[in-house]
Amino acid sequence: MGVVPDESSQPTSPESATVTGYYRFTDIWFEWHTALPDETYRDTLKAVLQYDAVVHRDHPLMEDPSKGIELYMGVLHNQESRLMLSSAQVEYIRYWLHAMKLTEELIPIPNSEAMMTSEQLQTVSPIFYTDAAVLKKAVKTIEKNNKKLRWVDNFLMKYRNTFERTRTLWAAGTGTWCAIDFESWERDHTIITELGWSTIRWDNGKEIAEQNHIIVKENRAYSNGTFVPDYRDHFLHGKSILLDKKTFKQRMAELLAEWQSSGPLYLIFHDARADIKYLKSPAVEAPLPTLEFTLPDVVPESGTYVIDTADLFAALEGESTRKRRGLEQMCRHLQIQTDYLHNAGNDAYYTLLALKSMASGDPLDLQREQRWPNHTEGAVNGVKVQFQPWEENDEYDDVEGLMPPPKFKLPDAPEATLNPAYEAQMLQEELAQS
Repeated sequence: MGVVPDESSQPTSPESATVTGYYRFTDIWFEWHTALPDETYRDTLKAVLQYDAVVHRDHPLMEDPSKGIELYMGVLHNQESRLMLSSAQVEYIRYWLHAMKLTEELIPIPNSEAMMTSEQLQTVSPIFYTDAAVLKKAVKTIEKNNKKLRWVDNFLMKYRNTFERTRTLWAAGTGTWCAIDFESWERDHTIITELGWSTIRWDNGKEIAEQNHIIVKENRAYSNGTFVPDYRDHFLHGKSILLDKKTFKQRMAELLAEWQSSGPLYLIFHDARADIKYLKSPAVEAPLPTLEFTLPDVVPESGTYVIDTADLFAALEGESTRKRRGLEQMCRHLQIQTDYLHNAGNDAYYTLLALKSMASGDPLDLQREQRWPNHTEGAVNGVKVQFQPWEENDEYDDVEGLMPPPKFKLPDAPEATLNPAYEAQMLQEELAQS
């Protein structure tokens, strides 16, 4: 790594230096000191960048010891990841060394050619470390996963990008994150029986959560039970509200206006297509603003954005086909206990819980390895998680593994929570519109 001439003004903290880009952590750790002409300075700089030193509570870059050292995870356009230090952090290290009289003059900063700019990165998100061994392992894991990504297709790359942007937006702690779920009569999906929503927003950095469930009064006579269970009276996270159709529509309009009033609104669904159709249906007539289906690469001040947890989990699982997990299957693999699914309030609650679990975790490839260690060996695309039968089904009996396979192929279980009749109805509507 080359060097450039010294800079001028001295900041008093990492934040006061202007962030113009990022340097790969391994470049700073392994290369920066080698470019210094003074051997004493080399040893000093290397000591400050040791794994054990970087995570120490007294390190100059440590701002909150309870969270750990803040580094950054960047994703390039080819989906490879880079663990990085910001240019502000790199400059602050050299100023700190000089201020502490550990160097007689300011050491030169790394060559700007080694710096990555926003144009080279799809996403950048913070990541914290409190343990040197964990940080060292993360560096190796990132390198290992980058080698696997050569087999990832464009379809999966799109959802991987959405996953990382979701993490970045969640970390900002702004706006309203709202999971919505509708339930309808299984024999006529134009008859909406329930609405559930679950929200998270922030007030002075404090997370505020709310869960609600509405039952449509005139449609109580329409009961499910043939294709899906009828659990409308089993809302587990509060008290259900009974509203007539007119009041139900008014309440939906009021909710949307309320959610949009405090910054960006992130509407979260599990199978967004179905619930958005419900929102636009005559039974709801929600005054929807322009919906954005592509998340921004920087935190927005306003706007309404759609996030589908089925797509996020596909990215985490490494599923490159259009096959999607149902809500129950996704929650099982995320270790989220579910009860009384197909109650709209419960489904919205678990959908938001799944979103939070993924969005608040580490970057995608590190998170996948943490959740399911050594589950991608032999994967066709390099990153597809290979679940065992007992991981797919809680009721799987280990004895089944001792029995010979059946001579005929069993039909695949449906992945979606929607019944075939509704899928056919949706297809007909789409064809009619086209």
